[in-house]
Amino acid sequence: MSDTHKTLLRGAKVLGSEPRDVLIEGERVAAVGTGLEADGATVIDAAGQILLPGLVDLHTHLREPGREDSETVLTGTRAAAIGGFTAVHAMANTFPVADTAGVVEQVWRLGKESGYCDVQPIGAVTVGLEGKKLAELGAMHDSAAGVRVFSDDGKCVDDAVIMRRALEYVKAFDGVIAQHAQEPRLTEGAQMNEGVVSAELGLGGWPAVAEESIIARDVLLAAHVGSRVHICHLSTAGSVEIVRWAKSKGWNVTAEVTPHHLLLTDELVRSYDPVYKVNPPLRTEADVMALREALADGTIDCVATDHAPHPHEDKDCEWGAAAMGMVGLETALSVVQHTMVDTGLLDWTGVADRMSVRPSAIGRLTGHGRPIAAGEPANLTLLDSAYRGVVNPAGFASRSRNTPYEGRELPGRVTYTFLRGQATVVDGKLA
Repeated sequence: MSDTHKTLLRGAKVLGSEPRDVLIEGERVAAVGTGLEADGATVIDAAGQILLPGLVDLHTHLREPGREDSETVLTGTRAAAIGGFTAVHAMANTFPVADTAGVVEQVWRLGKESGYCDVQPIGAVTVGLEGKKLAELGAMHDSAAGVRVFSDDGKCVDDAVIMRRALEYVKAFDGVIAQHAQEPRLTEGAQMNEGVVSAELGLGGWPAVAEESIIARDVLLAAHVGSRVHICHLSTAGSVEIVRWAKSKGWNVTAEVTPHHLLLTDELVRSYDPVYKVNPPLRTEADVMALREALADGTIDCVATDHAPHPHEDKDCEWGAAAMGMVGLETALSVVQHTMVDTGLLDWTGVADRMSVRPSAIGRLTGHGRPIAAGEPANLTLLDSAYRGVVNPAGFASRSRNTPYEGRELPGRVTYTFLRGQATVVDGKLA
């Protein structure tokens, strides 16, 4: 496709406001206005649809290298594009672990080859995710992948000395440590949220304090060394309060919430369906409401999918043996519309902020999370918010099917996704 290719979006509601025409030329937005004309442009009738900056996910598991039976960079980025994402951050818990410049560069190059969205690798904090020794943080940052975010996600950096050293190290290049907050001693044998339901079912409980105690420690450490800490998949009302307090002190703390923690509760575990088994676990209705309020008021900075694909044999088994995690890229925007927009907690400008602007800023991604204006990169997502449909994983672009929303009606459908002016999704299907 030549740089002169033009696309004209007619009557799109930019961030949900008054209808505008948006002209894309080559890789950039050329004009935003009314009654725009462009010779030779592909014209798309976007009347009534919401135009957002391309979504950015700070927390995706693409599984490659090592677990290509679950997902590959290609299938994962296709799923991302279908969901309206133009950039994803790929977590380090691959095989081999992304703890060296070589592995992060491999993932980055696979993303470039796929062409469906930008892939920004996340580097491991410790060698082999073992929590014992710092990984090559500087080498990963200096590599072609330019890593800025580091996480042992799936495991907690539970050693306070290692965590402090990591926070100090990344200050040199304005990096951030993204913590999976889970005190391991408090969650040994844990299967679900500790509470009324776990007591009734006799399943090992996962107490809220296991998350909250690590967050409390880490915001104090980040303040002490003057560094940046990001809290992955925050899931409890107590965690919200700690982050709110840290932010009130002016500390450099950010946090994310997953779509599933905005919607689902531990009551679903009564079904013993392993599709609801996830880390951190589904919490209570009170926690869900606290998370929604915190996302609305900005205490929680962004929505991140924690897209965690698994092959069917890892989920189609008894609860105790099942893997933790659920896919989320293709349904994230619909769940956010359902829980935050349709409830009046966020408008579309707020959604653009929490799903594009802020995750881009936290990850220091350039070219994403930008205003929809002339001269800006044409990373865009067009959403038919009036659409209602039942989730059917058989049609997913992801290689895995472990969605908790199967058979559930959700609003909204991404009709077009543009990566630097090139359509990766056309009329809801992969280009």
